[in-house]
Amino acid sequence: MSVTVRVPAKVNVQLAVGGARPDGFHDLANVFLAVGLYDEVTVSPADALRVTCEGPDASQVPLDRTNLAARAAEKLAARVGRAADVHIHIAKDIPVAGGMAGGSADGAGALLACDALWGTGAARSELLDICAELGSDVPFSLVGGAALGTGRGEKLRVLDVGGAFHWVFAVADGGLSTPAVYGEFDRLNEGVDVPEPVASRVLLDALAKGDSVALAAALSNDLQAAALSLRPSLSDVLAAGRSAGALAGLVSGSGPTTAFLTRDAESAAKVADALGSGTCRTARVAVGPVAGATVV
Repeated sequence: MSVTVRVPAKVNVQLAVGGARPDGFHDLANVFLAVGLYDEVTVSPADALRVTCEGPDASQVPLDRTNLAARAAEKLAARVGRAADVHIHIAKDIPVAGGMAGGSADGAGALLACDALWGTGAARSELLDICAELGSDVPFSLVGGAALGTGRGEKLRVLDVGGAFHWVFAVADGGLSTPAVYGEFDRLNEGVDVPEPVASRVLLDALAKGDSVALAAALSNDLQAAALSLRPSLSDVLAAGRSAGALAGLVSGSGPTTAFLTRDAESAAKVADALGSGTCRTARVAVGPVAGATVV
């Protein structure tokens, strides 16, 4: 017997970042949107915990216990008093180290799959607690749709969305370390009184109305300057996407993937074609919002 869970990527349509806290984290106002690029996580009984992976960039995915999918299985097993003896297989299609929460998605997927395989009957709130222990983006990977994340991003409030939004994601060569990007954010803001992060009412209204033009005008990412400082070539990608007809573009999360909001599916295809002709390693089209982690 095995259980497979499909889990989506995310884009941050707003990422407002506060100053560094004493624990090293930052308070956030993080508006997540789940988009239709997916990993599939399959768990099946095994003699011991092991992780395998296939798909683009699979060679970059850790297969030891640092993988969030493995840690998710161990945390749930510890809570229910059993051994985490499962084979976790990840069919990866979310860009690796791209600021789209691929690792977090795998953690949420493995957690839901193990819960179903073992029949633990864990409450949704308990699964979300485990997700929050695993990482700031993991709870949203379970929830999907659209949500405002506060605290370090793990405290979620589900948001209304009035329509579909069409995106193009330009995948760069190599990754950017999330801790390194936050470290650069702190360096760039040294001596600056960083304001408390607050969600944009204009942006939330645009989401609720399904208004792509208004959402494009409100997109923001406080980590973008830090990501561009570490990877200046991303400025050229952002310019190329806008020149190709995107309504707006921004670095996705901590990068280096860049996200472009377009007016419709036809515009998205044109932007992807333009970006895929040498500006970036590959360009992917996706629509959001979509459901979170789901047993298939």
